[in-house]
Amino acid sequence: MRTAYRVLAYLVCGLVAVQAATHAWASAGLSAYIFGGGTIDPTASAPPPVPEFLGIMIHGMNGMYVIPLVALVLLVVSFFTRTPGAVPFAATVLGLVVLQVTLGLMGHGMTFLALLHGLNALAIFAVALIAGTRIGRVRSERSAPERVGATA
Repeated sequence: MRTAYRVLAYLVCGLVAVQAATHAWASAGLSAYIFGGGTIDPTASAPPPVPEFLGIMIHGMNGMYVIPLVALVLLVVSFFTRTPGAVPFAATVLGLVVLQVTLGLMGHGMTFLALLHGLNALAIFAVALIAGTRIGRVRSERSAPERVGATA
């Protein structure tokens, strides 16, 4: 279960990186489209004709469905790791993900929340990275004395 916990924690980190990459890709594409004379009509039934718009769709679906699901599974797995600190770290990751989704949804109406959305993404990455790294250390610290005793 510790391996599953570590993989899920690192998966959260990877998914946050995908979020940053797809958002940057979409922003660059939309900026190029607008600077090239294109316009965005909020009443139009179709998205702007730029391939980078796919980045917005990936960002939305990954952030609304995939990351929350992985964070929830991380929390469930944390109860079975029997490692001190696993549950609080997983709960913190899930709490930050819930806050992230909330900031993302509210950011459409209050754009200044996008600043917090970006900062919170860094917090999710950091806590998930610490959680994955920490459980790896706990495992090696527990097994280190056994290896030393076995070779003596």
